[in-house]
This record gives sequence, structure tokens and C-alpha cells, in this order.
Amino acid sequence: MILPITNRYSSIKFSAGENDDNKLPYTHDTVLKNTFSNRMRIGFDKFTNAMTLYPTKGLKGSKNANFYEFLTMGMVPYLVGSGMLMAVFNAVNKKFEHSAQKTAVPLGKKMALGVLFYGIMKEVSKSFVTRPVNWITGVDTELPYAKVIYELPDNINDTDITSIEYHKVFESVEFPRWDLLYCDETKGQKRNKYYDRVSRKLGMGKNLKDSDQEVKPRIKEIVVKTNLAKNVSSYLWAAVGVGLAFQEPWDKLFNVKGFKKSTSQFFESLGDSVINFFKGEGKQFFGKHSGKVLFGAAALSSILGVVNVVASSHRPSKLDSADIIEKDRKYVVN
Repeated sequence: MILPITNRYSSIKFSAGENDDNKLPYTHDTVLKNTFSNRMRIGFDKFTNAMTLYPTKGLKGSKNANFYEFLTMGMVPYLVGSGMLMAVFNAVNKKFEHSAQKTAVPLGKKMALGVLFYGIMKEVSKSFVTRPVNWITGVDTELPYAKVIYELPDNINDTDITSIEYHKVFESVEFPRWDLLYCDETKGQKRNKYYDRVSRKLGMGKNLKDSDQEVKPRIKEIVVKTNLAKNVSSYLWAAVGVGLAFQEPWDKLFNVKGFKKSTSQFFESLGDSVINFFKGEGKQFFGKHSGKVLFGAAALSSILGVVNVVASSHRPSKLDSADIIEKDRKYVVN
């Protein structure tokens, strides 16, 4: 029999009574601030569960295993595959002859660095679109929330079984979690505070009677266009990361020994690699300007993506009858 794996970082806890100390941090679905610390905490929680708890539930055939857990476990083969790809590039280098090894070792390390830079740039570059859109429109398409799941008992001794899943408010374009964006009036807050702020940002006016109904179509449009721009630009920035990893200055880093020296050399090699990436090599157009073209395409995709979102968000998504009918004229219905 396979027993469930639990640890102090697990988002799933079991409580047998009201006095249990291991209670969930949330009693209901809760919007979280989109801060670096929260993103790191969510990522760590999802990763530890994907490595331990979710596979165990799947192997047991738990009735509570769901699609969220299946998708979360996808990060495990992604990371393992990246590690194996790095290892493959460098595994047989020692078996080459000295002359061949001298060329193969730096190349293998650059390939491994390319895999690392690909993943980093792909994730970091998404904020090049989402952050400006949030600043200008007030709509954070990456806004996270903690969802409380009430699970079925696996045996008669299980009581109060709940778990936490981390989602995004605009994860579904068709069914966003609008309810989480309303404020609690019992705490003296205006119910439509969020929607009022977005309507002001979009230039739709202040103190609208039904700001939530006015703003929701615009928000959906912003989310769709932001997601498209984010996905397209992230792959171009990932390609930039791979290009930087293959620059010659990294050879200096590979020959340095000692943590302190390697740390300072890393930033030196990174700066020199950026310069080399822009300067290019050789006299042919491709070798001389390929770095500039790739960087320009990545930067332009982010800029145009933000411009497209912002430009469209400041104009009506569809005509209303009030925009067509002139109130000072008489109309006859046949």
C-alpha cells in the first residue's frame, strides 16, 4: 500500500478537529498580490507538490486527483528534460581526443547555458508585456488567487479534507473570476472599487453607475490581446537568450575556478556577450546583423503588443444604441 507523502510545505492538510494547528491559510477563494515573493512561494508550493503529493495521489488512484494536478506535474518532465539535455551535451566530452575535447567542452557548456537562458528569458520576458499593460490599463492579467478545494474522504477517518490550488483570475477568458474582484462592503469598501479604477484608467469616466458591467467587455479584450502578445514575444526573447549563451566571452567563465571569481566573471562575461551579440561577427550581413535583428524583433513584438492592447482598450469594443440614436429627434416604428 502506498501512503500519501506529506511535508510542512504541502498545500494539503488534514484536520480532525477545530483545535488543529495545521489549518489552511485561506478559508475561501482569495485573491493574492502579484508580488515576487508570492510568485516564488506559489512556484515552490506547486513544484514540491508536483514532485511528491500529486504523483502519490495518482499512483493510489485517488478519487481527488484532478486535471489541475495533472497539469502541475507537467513541470517535472520539463525540468528533468532540461537537465538531461544539458547532460547530453557534456556527457561524452571526456572521451574525445585532447584536440577535439578542447573544442567540444566549451561548446557543450554553451549549449547547456543556452538551455538555461532559454527558460529564464521565456518566463521573464512575459512581464515585458503584462507589466506595462497593468500600469496603463489597471488590468493585471497575471493576478493570482488561492482556490480552496473540498475533497472527498479517502477513508472513514478523514474529516475536513481541503486543499489549495493556485490559479489566475483571468485564467479562463470566457469565465473569469469576476466575483473575486468585488470588494467587501461590510468592511466599508465600495463594491465596484476595482472596476471604478479600471474605468478611470481606460478613460471611461468616474463614478459610473454600473462600472463593472461597462468594464468587463473591455477587460476580456485586454486579456485576449495581452496573452497573444505575451506568448509571441516570449519565444523571441527566449531565442535572444540562446544567442547570448553562444557568445565567445563565456569561455572566460568556464576557465575560472572559485565561487567569488566565477560570480564576478559571470557578470563580466554577460556584459561582453551582450556587446558581441550586437556587434556580430564577420563581414556578411547575417553574421554581422543577426543579433541586432533578433533583439529588435523581440523588443518590437513586446512594444507592438502593448501598443495594440492599450490602443484598443481606449475605444469602445462595440457600438451601443446610445451612440447611434439621436435623442433630440423623433422616430416612428412601423
